[in-house]
Amino acid sequence: MQAYTVEQVAEMLHVGRDKVYYLLRTGQLRSIKIGKLRRITDRHLAEFIAQLEDAVH
Repeated sequence: MQAYTVEQVAEMLHVGRDKVYYLLRTGQLRSIKIGKLRRITDRHLAEFIAQLEDAVH
């Protein structure tokens, strides 16, 4: 399992850091906390993308 930083996820999704923090704050994107660091796993990303696909259909 991979765990990505907010900055890495922002780059992967082609959005800004603020947008990723917004998605985290609103519960649209899940994450884990390791110490003071916030990490988004590949599973969290897959769930987020699946939600987007479901919303389209």
